Amino acid sequence: MRPRKTLMLGLLLLVPVLVFLFLNRFGTNHYALPLLLPVRVDSTRTAGGEWQRDTVFHQIRPFRLLSSAGPEMSSVELNKGAYVAQFYESDEASPLVARQLLRVQEKFRQDARVRVLSFVVNPGPRPAVTLQQMAEQYGTVAGKWFFLTGPADTMRALLHDEYRYDVPYQRSIKGHPVTVPPAPGRLLLLDRNNRLRGVYDGRDGREIDRLLTEINVLLYTYEFAN
Repeated sequence: MRPRKTLMLGLLLLVPVLVFLFLNRFGTNHYALPLLLPVRVDSTRTAGGEWQRDTVFHQIRPFRLLSSAGPEMSSVELNKGAYVAQFYESDEASPLVARQLLRVQEKFRQDARVRVLSFVVNPGPRPAVTLQQMAEQYGTVAGKWFFLTGPADTMRALLHDEYRYDVPYQRSIKGHPVTVPPAPGRLLLLDRNNRLRGVYDGRDGREIDRLLTEINVLLYTYEFAN
């Protein structure tokens, strides 16, 4: 190969690398997931004497529930990276969604930062046995996917007050805000601070694709922040 052609080929191979390094060093991350469920706006005075307005978002309060992986599980264990939450109810959608969650488990099997939680709303008279049976039925991986339950009033509080499972959410589609109404089979994506970052229709394979992508985006933002 002639020296001139060799030089041109080398430049063509080098340019994408230089662009990547430049964006990685100086670029701005435009793909950070939004925070959902705003609670209030706080005003704080900056060092320059100006007022800065910051939105405070809803944060799931600590909980401790009976777990398929042992006696109990605390929400303190969820501060590693991200987790997906399902509310498993007595409907047709819940088993379908649980089978879709196998994709999440397999995708992030080796990543300890990602967990899957299935909150069982009506476990029956023997909750510990029910959780174990459900974990075996869906082939959960130890330390990755947990079936959880608790007293009826605790589960109602988690469902309605903490995860706001039955309220409409706002999301952006192609830059336009869209209201997502409550529907059976919802999946929720939460960050390491127990704040809601995404809502998905767990019955739709394309929505699961979006969930997998947005988990990766969320994990990347942690690396970018560091």
